Amino acid sequence: MKRDIILAGVGGQGILSIATVIGSAALEQGLSLKQAEVHGMSQRGGDVQSHLRLSDSVIHSDLIPLGGADIIISMEPMEALRYLPFLSKDGWIITNTVPLKNIPNYPDMKEIEDALAKVKNVVAIDAEAAARAVMSPRSANMVLLGASAAVLEILEPDKLRDGIRRIFARKGDAIVEANIKAFDAGFGFSKK
Repeated sequence: MKRDIILAGVGGQGILSIATVIGSAALEQGLSLKQAEVHGMSQRGGDVQSHLRLSDSVIHSDLIPLGGADIIISMEPMEALRYLPFLSKDGWIITNTVPLKNIPNYPDMKEIEDALAKVKNVVAIDAEAAARAVMSPRSANMVLLGASAAVLEILEPDKLRDGIRRIFARKGDAIVEANIKAFDAGFGFSKK
């Protein structure tokens, strides 16, 4: 089994944290992992994307070809659209519905919603509201990771939770638990 994942968003939204948790969980499960370096401006406000390839066999390239992504996890709705050419016909988009309008010509949300409505498999969630609901407003990225857990298939949700524990351990138990709650809020949403 393999999963090709594109992570997309804007600098400062936690794309690297999602990638690190997924990578940690994949290694714990003994999977092969290739990650392309993050492309774009990783400073706050610049667009950011990363390719993650997971497999139970050898992976030869770290880049996902056009039409080859199984999942696009996007912290920002316009960024989900930017990477649509990479999505396979049966692929999934897991996206936050809250725009970060950091450019003057940001498209109208109706246009974005209409484009997403044409995609076969979409989970669109207000990740920021879900994070606030569990008293973890800075963990919207973990909400989206949780929402993607059901379609990742190759990774066990408990391994992702373990990855969260490892990655955030140095920040203390309260931060770890806040991120686990955010993950679980998203996971609950994906099971609806």
